[in-house]
Amino acid sequence: MQNRYVYTVDDNIYINLTNRCSNRCEFCVRYYDKPIYGDLWIKDEPSAETVIEILEKDYNLKDYGEVVFCGYGEPTYRFDAIEKICDYVHSKGGVTRINTNGQANEILGQDISRRISKCIDTINISLNATDAVKYDKICHSDYGERAFDIMLDFARKCVNHGANVVLSVVDVIGKEEIDKAREIAKSVGAKLRVRELL
Repeated sequence: MQNRYVYTVDDNIYINLTNRCSNRCEFCVRYYDKPIYGDLWIKDEPSAETVIEILEKDYNLKDYGEVVFCGYGEPTYRFDAIEKICDYVHSKGGVTRINTNGQANEILGQDISRRISKCIDTINISLNATDAVKYDKICHSDYGERAFDIMLDFARKCVNHGANVVLSVVDVIGKEEIDKAREIAKSVGAKLRVRELL
């Protein structure tokens, strides 16, 4: 198994820090027979210093749009590393984004909404469904149906700390559900992004 900590998609750099996740979403690319972005399973989790060294050696951040924390796992398990990497990225004039399930506060046992709002330029939270039952049915979270409210509470707190928060859903859920998702995003002060299912 080759550790692939940094990869690119289009004009963005992606950082793959962990395979751990509190969800087992039925549509997650990690379960596809043929990997879309190559094999992102990692044997060892990298230190912040390892990732920064790769970025320094192989990438000119000014040539890329965003540095995105997103791999086969939930990146906030490695939040301490994220903060250090963000310091480096911002020192080079880069822009940061995280793709998260929004369960960081529960995962880490502490409220990191203020800290993440300071270091991440765009916090993209996967809404995935419009109520707790539907969410648990497709995401199979470690936190059961509580995960939905955990996620929305995190989104709301990040918004309150001034973060640019985007909730996302996939287009296959249908117009009625997308309209409901738009109302949910509005209720927490976030934007809604409708993604195409890969």
